[in-house]
Amino acid sequence: MIDLRSDTVTRPTPGMREAMLDAPVGDDVWGDDPSVAALEAILAERAGYPSALFFPSGTQSNLAALMSHCGRGDEFIAGQYSHIYRDEGGGAAVLGGIQPQPIEQDANGCLPLDKVEAAVKGEDIHHARTRLIALENTFRGKVLSQDHVERLVNFAAEHGLATHLDGARLFNACVETGQPLSALCTGFDSVSVCFSKGLGAPVGSLLMGGEAFIAQARRWRKTLGGGMRQAGILAAGCRYALEHQVERLADDHRHARLLAEGLSQIDEVEVLACDTNMVFIEIPECHREELKIFLQMQGVLIAVSTRLRLVTHLDVREDDIRYVIRCIGDYFAGQRV
Repeated sequence: MIDLRSDTVTRPTPGMREAMLDAPVGDDVWGDDPSVAALEAILAERAGYPSALFFPSGTQSNLAALMSHCGRGDEFIAGQYSHIYRDEGGGAAVLGGIQPQPIEQDANGCLPLDKVEAAVKGEDIHHARTRLIALENTFRGKVLSQDHVERLVNFAAEHGLATHLDGARLFNACVETGQPLSALCTGFDSVSVCFSKGLGAPVGSLLMGGEAFIAQARRWRKTLGGGMRQAGILAAGCRYALEHQVERLADDHRHARLLAEGLSQIDEVEVLACDTNMVFIEIPECHREELKIFLQMQGVLIAVSTRLRLVTHLDVREDDIRYVIRCIGDYFAGQRV
């Protein structure tokens, strides 16, 4: 199947499987796993942080970050459509007693500074105290403007607020901009990055920050059930991805552009956006489910909602993209007859 539902559907490459098979391991809860320790040290150095911590998922990494920055009854500010607010099960509120304050984002995923400033709350006993601002890069495939990021982290520092970056697809931003990881992390108190999306690892996210912050996050990781034993098998997959599968993200971006260009030639398809490895399209509502079924019969998987998101990744080749364009074109051609 050609699976365009998400870049989370990737499978480990033969080289990654071999690295995982040969990984030296120990008990990571005791701090004894050499493969985990090596990955944490390498990534912390690349991102410019003193310390890093391995997590099984980005959702848990983000939650541990929120719980380390905020106490019960505190508040964090995030985008209305950000993953940390909208797509992580309300964990901050449910498990951390932390109140989210969503802000309407602009078309590029940025948080308008005037709206952020209006939302910040102080020590008034009637209000939850604002402690943190969270950003996401990339957002729906869009790379955040570094000027915006700089203004926002400076604003946070001036108001005594911490900043967290949900960098689930931050490596896509690095490849798209040509900037090193450290440049895109500058100014943030903590950053979470994911290896199980475009980089193709089966499991794994890392949270980075100062030593005291990571020590606190380690405690929360254990509380949340994220302390793993011989986790080096998983960390080895992430390290392989870091060493072999970052630069190839440019292929995914190229494939997304090819997909967008091809679909734009089909009258019934409106291409709404194409950024990094994501293409958003709109088709008439009456065709959504039928197109999904038709494509599945042709060996193509898509997810259907109000607007369709098609995601390119490690397991999608250029020939696959051309085939998908042809299949969608065939579907609508058949509807016109």
